[in-house]
Amino acid sequence: MYPTLVCKPVRCLLLVASLACLAQAQPKDPGVRSGVPGAGGFIAGLTPQQIALFLDGQGAFEEVDSVSGTLPGEPGAGLGPSFNMNSCAGCHKFPAAGGASPAVNPQVALATLHGANNVVPAFIKVDGPVREARFQQNSDGSPDGGVHDLYVITGRSDAPSTCRIQQTDFGAQLARHNVIFRIPTPTFGAGLIEAIEDAAILANKSANASAKFAFGISGRENRTGNDGSITRFGWKAQNKSLVIFAGEAYHVEQGVTNEAFPNPRETGPGCDALGHPEDHTDFATGKGGDLTAFAFFMRTLAPPAPVTSYDHVSATSIQRGHALFAQVGCVYCHTESLTTGPASISALSGKSARLFSDLLVHDMGSGLADGIAQGNARSDEFRTAPLWGLGQRIFLLHDGRTKDLLEAIQSHSSQGSEANTSVGVFNHLNDSDTQDLLNFLRSL
Repeated sequence: MYPTLVCKPVRCLLLVASLACLAQAQPKDPGVRSGVPGAGGFIAGLTPQQIALFLDGQGAFEEVDSVSGTLPGEPGAGLGPSFNMNSCAGCHKFPAAGGASPAVNPQVALATLHGANNVVPAFIKVDGPVREARFQQNSDGSPDGGVHDLYVITGRSDAPSTCRIQQTDFGAQLARHNVIFRIPTPTFGAGLIEAIEDAAILANKSANASAKFAFGISGRENRTGNDGSITRFGWKAQNKSLVIFAGEAYHVEQGVTNEAFPNPRETGPGCDALGHPEDHTDFATGKGGDLTAFAFFMRTLAPPAPVTSYDHVSATSIQRGHALFAQVGCVYCHTESLTTGPASISALSGKSARLFSDLLVHDMGSGLADGIAQGNARSDEFRTAPLWGLGQRIFLLHDGRTKDLLEAIQSHSSQGSEANTSVGVFNHLNDSDTQDLLNFLRSL
């Protein structure tokens, strides 16, 4: 209860007004939206046969891998010798299979599963994001940039007794400030992203040139080194297709060789339990391996569904926030919609993909730079992260450093960042407008 106010009328009114201002809530991230996931199902318009393939792919995506595939409840084979997770859905789990990091990090319990001897690295937390670790440099000072898996199969009950591979000493690398982190990217709507033609990306790059120039926004496409076409998957848009994206993840994150990445990574002797590639087409039956199933599942995953109101946030506030999103310049990188080209799956052909990304890489400044180049993307460049599904995304930015939208927005601004002007405009919004913009983002 406030104390009794005894003052002259004008002074009293001023004091009451000041108290009212203090009582107003400051803008804040509404947080992860409650309600149904609005994601995880197949895209509309699939044929019955395609739906069956989607469900088969979903099963493979959620399947748990063991070393030999003989453990009860873990029918997948080929795990390790080093790995970060034992299933695709372990990383891509929230709010449904195909999404991003869950609230409880499964990597903690995985360290000693089935008798493994691993120590949980200091940067892996129960309430933190699923993470992979990359080293910026090799011991001789040359560029590294590759993923160094968290765990090894040594000591597991299903590992060959001859396997003595040692876990990486992350403590030493952390002391050298040589480790950067990446978190899983959601795969909802990935087939629509894959079906966007290069010409559409380039046309959008050229659009609104004067406005982009005024905001200091440029951006450029990442491309493959062989055919020169535009790459679009991964934090730096380093992967061309869902097959490559899935094959690399299967090999790097789970240690399973496959038809896209058939050769094992360097490993200690005596750790291979199967021939390579471990995942492959069954030529006796003609059935494709898990890689094919993963790619089809992600290709036909529906995009996340936005909402018009949620958790006491009104439709009016969301509409105002939508308009402000354009006014502050966010839309010049986070392009609201791109249209797909002709696709062999008709459900993906000629569709509007409301992804909120231009699929280009942009200079994000010294504050987000990670010291790693991939393809044509420099160490300070990142793909514009698609924002669809942001309302149910727990961990933000490429390394999961925050759960707070306000902090994530402020992190876009640092020396050299293309987002500096836009963040400056955002910072000059009044509290009500700031809240509306945050409310809009969590509606996606």
